[in-house]
Amino acid sequence: MTTATEQFRVFIETAISLYFQSETVYKSLREVPLEINEWITALGNDLTWEEKVVFILAIMPHEDPNGLDSFLVMNNSLNRPYTEFGGWKGISHQGFLPTGETAAFLLGIDNPKSRNSVVQMFRKEHWFYQNNILSLEGQGEAEPFLSGKLCISDEFLNRLYGIKKDDLPAKRLITPLQWEDLVVPFPLWSELQIISQWIVNEHDIRQRYDLDRYIPKGYRCFFYGPPGTGKTLAASLLGKQNGVNVYRINLSMMFSKYIGETEKNIAKVFDSANSQNWILFIDEADPFLGKPTLPQLYNNIHINREVAYLKQRIEEFPGIVIISANFRENLDGEFLRKFQSVLYFPIPDQLSRLKIWHKILPKEWLQSETDELLQIASQSELSGGSISNVLRSCALEVWRSENHLLTEEILSLSLEREHKRLGNLN
Repeated sequence: MTTATEQFRVFIETAISLYFQSETVYKSLREVPLEINEWITALGNDLTWEEKVVFILAIMPHEDPNGLDSFLVMNNSLNRPYTEFGGWKGISHQGFLPTGETAAFLLGIDNPKSRNSVVQMFRKEHWFYQNNILSLEGQGEAEPFLSGKLCISDEFLNRLYGIKKDDLPAKRLITPLQWEDLVVPFPLWSELQIISQWIVNEHDIRQRYDLDRYIPKGYRCFFYGPPGTGKTLAASLLGKQNGVNVYRINLSMMFSKYIGETEKNIAKVFDSANSQNWILFIDEADPFLGKPTLPQLYNNIHINREVAYLKQRIEEFPGIVIISANFRENLDGEFLRKFQSVLYFPIPDQLSRLKIWHKILPKEWLQSETDELLQIASQSELSGGSISNVLRSCALEVWRSENHLLTEEILSLSLEREHKRLGNLN
C-alpha cells in the first residue's frame, strides 16, 4: 500500500510530464490518487481536491524532504530554474521548498484559469488561515502575492507530531481572584463588564442584527494607569469570567535584530491567538507602540516596518486585544482612535484602599485594634500592587513575632519599607 507522500511524488512527476507534454500514465492530475487519511484527524476538516493538493504540497518538506526535488530541473534555454515552478531556498535545507506559485502551477495543469481560486485559499477568510494550518509568508515588497513561502504552522506541526514547543513569546495569565477582589471605581468596573458582555455575546449580536457589514471583527482595549492598579488582574478576570485563555505578550522577545524574524514572531503569536481564541494582553507596550521618542531607533527602516506590521496585526485581529501602558499620552493618538475602549486605572482613594485592606488582612492577625490598623494602612497612598508588597512584609514580620499578631509597629515598618522602595521618602 502506497503512502500519501509516495502518491504525491507520482502526482508531481505526472504534473511535470503533462506540462512538458511527455508520456505519462495519467492523462489528468485528478486521476492520480491522493489520500490524506494519516493527517485528517489533525486537520479536523474535509478537504476539496484543490485543498488536498495545497496541503500535501506544504507538508511534503516535513514528511519527505526530497519529495519535491523534481522541481529542481533547470531551464536550459535560460540557464536558471523554471519561474513557474516557484520555490525558495532554505538556510540549512538543500531541497526544494514550495511557494504559492508552486501550488498555482500544480492546480493550473488541468485548469489554467485556477489562479484566482488558489489565491483565495490563502486569504484570511479561508479555514486554512482561520485554523492556523498553513499560510504564505515572506513576500517581498511589491512582489506577487503567490511568491510567498508556503508554510505549515508550528501549531499544526506540534499537533500533528505530538511535540510541545514553548517558544512563543507569550505566557498564559491565571488568577485565583474574582471580580469582587478587583477594587476599582464603579464607572471603570461597569466599562469592564461591557467588554465582558461583548466577549460572550458578540456572535449572537452580529448574527441577529446583521452587523458584519458595518462593524469589523475585533475589539481593542487600552488600559492605562500607574503600575499595580489592576490592569493585569482585569485582563485575567475578563478571560476567567468567559472561559477564554488570556496570554500576556512579551514584545521584547518578539522583536529580533535579524531581518524578517520579528514579522515571523508576530505572525506566529497572532495566528495562534486567532485559531485558539485567546485574549491577547500586551503589557508595557510603550517602547514599541508609543510615540517615537528615540530618533536613532525609529529612523531605522526595519524597526519602522516591524512596528507598522505589529500595529496592522493588532488592528486586524478578530478577537480581543488589550494593550497596557502607564500613561495615555505614551500611545500615538491616531493609533489609539482605533480602540473601542480606553480605560483609566487610578491609584485607589482612601475608601478603596480601606476596602482592599479589609479584604486581604488575615483575621487571625487582628485583635481589638482592627479598625485603628485599617485606618493607618488606608491613609498611606499606595496602589493595589504596593499594598500586596506591604502585606508580604507584614506576613514575614508576623511569622517572626512571638504572638503572631499584626501590630501597629509591624504595619508602620512594612509601610515605610514600601515607600522607601518607591522612592517616596525624603
